[in-house]
Amino acid sequence: MLIPEETFTAGNGKPLEIRSVTAEYALQLAQHRTATSRETYFMARYPEECRIDLAELSETVQCLEDSETEFAVTAFDGETIVGDLCVRHISSHIKTRHRYGLGISIRQEFCGLGLGSRMLQIAVETARKNGIEQLELGVFADNPRAIALYEKYGFKEWGRQPHAFKLKDGTYRDEIMMVLFLDQAD
Repeated sequence: MLIPEETFTAGNGKPLEIRSVTAEYALQLAQHRTATSRETYFMARYPEECRIDLAELSETVQCLEDSETEFAVTAFDGETIVGDLCVRHISSHIKTRHRYGLGISIRQEFCGLGLGSRMLQIAVETARKNGIEQLELGVFADNPRAIALYEKYGFKEWGRQPHAFKLKDGTYRDEIMMVLFLDQAD
C-alpha cells in the first residue's frame, strides 16, 4: 500500500519528503541500505553483504505497493533516500498472519533530528488503520537510542537472544526482541 506523502522538517531545518518508496527507486534503496550498513554496526548486514539485485528489489517494492497491509515509510532528501522503514508479514501462515515485522534504517546525518520518531509514528498509525495486531522488531542490545525510540511508541521487550550478532572483530552483541500489540488500548 502507498502511504500519503508529507513534508517533514528535520531538527536541522531541512525539509524532507516522507512517502512510500516505489519500484523506480530500487537503486536508491539499495544504495541507502549499503550506506547505512557502512555507517553503523547496528544493521543486520555488513555493506559487502548488501546485494544489489535491482529486479528482485523492484519486485519486493512492487509487492509493498500492491499490498493491502504491508507498506514502507521512506524519507527523501531530494532524490536521495535518507530513511527507510518497512512493515511486512512475518509469515503468511494462518497461525502467524497477525504478526508483522518492522525494520528501520536512517542515515547517520539524519539521526537525532526527529525523523525516526516521525517515521515510526506514521508506521504505528498506519498499522493500526490496516488492522495489524502485532508489530515485532529486533534491536542491538547496545543501541539505547533505538530502544528508547521504540519504547516511546509502546514497544516492550519480550526476549533476548544472547550473542545474536558476531562482529568482524570477534565480539558479540545480544539482540533484544520487542513487540507492540496494536489491538490493545494504549
